[in-house]
Amino acid sequence: MSKDYPIPAGYLERETEVKKSRFIARVYPVSDRDDVRTYVDQAHREYPDARHVCWGYQIGRPGSAAEAAMNDDGEPSGTAGKPILGVIQHKDMGDVLVIVIRYFGGIKLGAGGLVRAYAGAAESVLSAVDRVVQQARVQATVQFGFADEQPLRHWCDGHEGRIDAISYTTRVTASVSLPVAQQQDFSAFCESQKMDYRFET
Repeated sequence: MSKDYPIPAGYLERETEVKKSRFIARVYPVSDRDDVRTYVDQAHREYPDARHVCWGYQIGRPGSAAEAAMNDDGEPSGTAGKPILGVIQHKDMGDVLVIVIRYFGGIKLGAGGLVRAYAGAAESVLSAVDRVVQQARVQATVQFGFADEQPLRHWCDGHEGRIDAISYTTRVTASVSLPVAQQQDFSAFCESQKMDYRFET
């Protein structure tokens, strides 16, 4: 499903060091809790000897996320997951997971030091990752004669539309995805071509 808010463009990793402790921060675009579990499990497998694998995520529109969670993974309560999630929430980005893998360097950081270190690690990777905004889109089903397929394809090419599926019987039936902003233009086009169309709800 398309989003009209910023999401991470892809995976990115950054490493920071605080008093000999290594903090490996990773950011991922995620769409549900299954994605989160997959990436957290992957981090545990890739860094089996790490002291902590802490994380925070939010799914949905920034400022009114449908779902958010965090995990301290053995660090003192509120010193890892909470600062990671706090940085995410200040970045105006949705559908995002940040994992911070820590290798203890032998020097204790204290609660305040941990909060700053985990927030700093999250900040380093979230500041570096590219963002993408996908326009909200709508699906339409269109039926028309064979001669109208080319005009429909031409309209899609000029209006960010996309034909996702097409079938041929006595008439042609196409499933079309288009930006919500183009919905009115699409209706006018279909009516001018005398095509049958309906928008999916």
